[in-house]
Amino acid sequence: MIKKASLILLILLFIATQVLLPLTIVNNKNIQKIYKITKIKEIPTEKRKFSTEIWNIKIPNINLIAPIKDGTEVDILNKYVGHFTDSGYILGNISLAAHNRGYPVNYFKDLKKLKIGDEIIYEYKDLKMTYKINQIRIIQDTDVEVVENTKENKITLITCVENKPEKRMCIQGILII
Repeated sequence: MIKKASLILLILLFIATQVLLPLTIVNNKNIQKIYKITKIKEIPTEKRKFSTEIWNIKIPNINLIAPIKDGTEVDILNKYVGHFTDSGYILGNISLAAHNRGYPVNYFKDLKKLKIGDEIIYEYKDLKMTYKINQIRIIQDTDVEVVENTKENKITLITCVENKPEKRMCIQGILII
């Protein structure tokens, strides 16, 4: 009886903290860690283009470990995975772009090998979030809504499609809780 009451109390406490304090549960090799989002501040919109921070993306199934930097300008994409500055950093739609061939660095060269269910690990400051791929599709280069920020916590990866300059590969994953 005491164990059942303790479990119910624990569940109620967890639900209450989810409402009162935004928390993200991160699953890292079967170890759950809780991060308080309030400790990691979003970069204000007016400062985003001037951010010099570098963070990381990892995709184990294609052996990718790559640095991310704010912006999608040519000079950034020639060295880093670029972060769309109007997309999320921690919450919402984290949208990233990189080259896949023909440039000094081609971090997304193996994206075409990914499958539904593969994991994407996003590291920002001391926060580590894992996403599971739930959508892989080819879109028009004008389909900008895929990189816009949303209330849904997801990650979006964008890269060109070989020999189709008007097409983009779009891979999206949902946050694993």
